Amino acid sequence: MADVSAEPAKPEPSLNRVMGPGLLLLFVVGDILGTGIYALTGRVAAEVGGAVWVPFVVAFLVALVTGFSYLELVTKYPHAAGAALYTHKAFGIHFFTFMVAFAVLSSGITSAATASRAFAANFAEAFDFEVGTGIAITAVALAFMAVIAAINLRGVSEGVKLNVLLTCVELTGLLIVIAIGLWALGFGNGDFGRITEFETGDRSALGGVIVATTLAFYAMVGFEDSVNMAEECKEPNRIFPKVLLTGLLITGTIYVLVSITSVALVPTEQLGEGDTPLLQVVEVGAPGFPTHVFAFITMFAVANSALINMLMASRLLYGMARQAVVPHAFGKVHVRRRTPQVAIVFTTLLALGLIAFVGEVPELGGTTALLLLAVFTVVNVAVLVLRRDPVEHKHFRTPTFLPVVGALSCGFLVTPFTDRNPDQYLIAGVLLAIGVALWLLNQLAIRSQRRTPPTTAASTPEA
Repeated sequence: MADVSAEPAKPEPSLNRVMGPGLLLLFVVGDILGTGIYALTGRVAAEVGGAVWVPFVVAFLVALVTGFSYLELVTKYPHAAGAALYTHKAFGIHFFTFMVAFAVLSSGITSAATASRAFAANFAEAFDFEVGTGIAITAVALAFMAVIAAINLRGVSEGVKLNVLLTCVELTGLLIVIAIGLWALGFGNGDFGRITEFETGDRSALGGVIVATTLAFYAMVGFEDSVNMAEECKEPNRIFPKVLLTGLLITGTIYVLVSITSVALVPTEQLGEGDTPLLQVVEVGAPGFPTHVFAFITMFAVANSALINMLMASRLLYGMARQAVVPHAFGKVHVRRRTPQVAIVFTTLLALGLIAFVGEVPELGGTTALLLLAVFTVVNVAVLVLRRDPVEHKHFRTPTFLPVVGALSCGFLVTPFTDRNPDQYLIAGVLLAIGVALWLLNQLAIRSQRRTPPTTAASTPEA
């Protein structure tokens, strides 16, 4: 007989919808701004010459088209989980969903490693030390990543508060560069004629722009993280379209202005040297400006990228463990701090390995863009597939040709036809292979549990 006295299970509480359009806009802008423009402007210029703003415009357009696809999906399915949720709804293949989620996780780790190297390079400039072998730079980057792990382990509250502060810092740094450019333009300093010059070596102008775009796209990523905040936004169906598009326009405009200023004040061959291009711009455009101060600004600006991405990566791995798609150990939470300690340690070890054994900022940044372009290709296709899944509420609907263009453009930028450095495919392949290994280990554990007969209590002997 059923126990009628048992109370029905209480439903899980929902997330608190506290984010209005203002907070959401700050989140979007803060997530996109960061390491890409601070560390890779010079490397983009080295591929395309003075017309360095062109790859940033192309990257912005590709991101904008994909942003429309995300808008349809996030207003149709206003839940946290992002690309993994859309992939699962569209294709229903658990392993494919897992690989998409792990690709997003891996992109966060490579992005954090990129930021760590950029932090170390600006640290060297701020404190005036030089080591020809670069061993000290690597050591600083490794130490910085350890500090990020400590903040992550301490708690998400500390991380979010620090993120707000660092977002203000990184925006301030970019506005300083733009102000220096306007000052130079007003007084006739700098060579703004360079912004129309293409210097692409053996490649055609189009070929140079394509190669440069594969790097510049790293500066535009981050907007996709905002969809994970859907359950904490007020009226997401209404505010998301305007806020996300506004955020993309703001950051795209800032990037174009910064890239034009950079190449107008610093020759492209000089701009492409090292990992501190914007510091060179400040030194040339405003010799009286304390460069140590700007180096500190840049340090903490790129630190924000590392913090955001390591928070995301560890929580995503934790979520996978809770859904039983990776080994259960990754879902363990620290008793006192309430943070996913095993997931944090594991993702930190992967980042430390990338810093120590890869090192080059362009390859780490390029790998981040490669992984996310592959994910964006899937998301653009998912929009079209999910048109056969109507929902009862009203939602944003993007014109059909946009996800088609998005899938083709993102898919093309993933291919070797873009003359992408093969090392980026190798790095991405190793990271995804680790994901496959975790998947297989989890499947073996599940099968082992199924084969183990349940233990039963010993029967009580009759009196």
